[in-house]
Amino acid sequence: MTISRPTAHVLSGGAVKKPGLRRTKIVATLGPASSTYEMIRALAVGGVNMFRLNFSHGTHEDHAARHNIVRDVEAELKRPLAILADLQGPKLRVGTFAEGRVKLEKGAKFRLDLDRAPGDTQRVCLPHPEIIEAARPESHLLLDDGKMRLRVLSGDKSHLLTEVEVGGFLSDRKGVNVPDVTLPIPALTEKDRRDLDFALELGVDYIALSFVQRPEDVLEAKEIAKGQAWIMTKLEKPQAVARLSEIIAVSDAVMVARGDLGVELPAEEVPIEQKRAIAEARFQGKPVVVATQMLESMISVPTPTRAEVTDVSNAVYDGADAVMLSAESASGQYPLEAVSVMARVTRRIEQDREWSPQDEAFRPDSDGTVNGAIAEAAWQVAESISAAVIVAYTASGLGALRISRERPECPILALTPNDDVARRLNAVWGVYAMSVGQEMPVLNVEAVVDQAVELAVSEGYVKKGDKLVLMMGLPFGTMGATNTLRVVTV
Repeated sequence: MTISRPTAHVLSGGAVKKPGLRRTKIVATLGPASSTYEMIRALAVGGVNMFRLNFSHGTHEDHAARHNIVRDVEAELKRPLAILADLQGPKLRVGTFAEGRVKLEKGAKFRLDLDRAPGDTQRVCLPHPEIIEAARPESHLLLDDGKMRLRVLSGDKSHLLTEVEVGGFLSDRKGVNVPDVTLPIPALTEKDRRDLDFALELGVDYIALSFVQRPEDVLEAKEIAKGQAWIMTKLEKPQAVARLSEIIAVSDAVMVARGDLGVELPAEEVPIEQKRAIAEARFQGKPVVVATQMLESMISVPTPTRAEVTDVSNAVYDGADAVMLSAESASGQYPLEAVSVMARVTRRIEQDREWSPQDEAFRPDSDGTVNGAIAEAAWQVAESISAAVIVAYTASGLGALRISRERPECPILALTPNDDVARRLNAVWGVYAMSVGQEMPVLNVEAVVDQAVELAVSEGYVKKGDKLVLMMGLPFGTMGATNTLRVVTV
């Protein structure tokens, strides 16, 4: 299948912005509210660039059906759509209670142990010996998404004795977070491994890895994927934040997952870490998605709050590659409206006169590589001659990632022989990817120039008299070898 873009979302004429253009991409989670062909197609037409399959919910059959619909929609629209498989990760939960729930009183002592018997106001089972062994006096345990907080007083290999610092009602199988302890547990559970194998078999484009604590967690997933999908690391643990640069370095992409991150970190720290993660990901040339509760109120009402609109806007101002909808599109009552709001907000911020100078001020320093220098030169040349488009020939996608890092004013048209690469690039800021299949010339520079001009004209990026900047690698077919820059007048 050869995938191309529709001409409805393009630029022409010396980087003049058309109303339909968006540089910041949109991710939408699929679920009960968005599983039909009609709805998925409407979401794609409305502006979704990547669809998320949440493996914390649903069956393999559910995810396969949604995956197949996305691919059918993609074929109809003739443009790439990325698919993200989001793994559940290790879910830590308490056991059950004899009465279904108990009230934990502030100041009371509460025991967590390995006894499977139903709990009461004095104790409950914590079926995770790794937590019990790793916790130390003064460590904290957060229950039910941080609604309650326990402080460890003492313990051994069989139990922890805690004091309730923040009380509340605790019911069966509520989640446990341990923010100040590095737990000796893998990021991939047995369920995750089964889900990962299934997602790779489906042919998804990205795998989101949950509850990463160390770079080795990412490397383990990459070893399993073997390049069949890009690994997107979710930043939701303080331990990951503490090793941010190392973890981003071994990841293919990053998600700032503010739900669990906001449980394990003080709320006032989350905006700071979000900005730091976006800046570091951009410096390293890795796509970064901002996620969780962006338009939360639109689960049940058709309009967002002003605070939510500001939240989405700030992610755009900070330079995120993509913003994500979770329950808003998966189970909410207004999935189309939520996508429409996100598309309008991102587009409007990008049209703001203050946005471009601010984005330029955040442009990262050179990374000291040949590929990076070529991309930086392409941006500078495009800016100085008011190029209508930058065309990047890329077999691996890395050339397009490099130029996206520079955040050029004009659009980036990525031409690749690989459908999978075109789909992955659909989640990258400012990149509009086309899979040209075997049509990509591999021997003749002039043939490359002719094809680039032909496609840029046919897709509406340029007209006669416009200039385009062409990036490519010589010799052709060498992965990650972007080393040539050319300026062409149409």
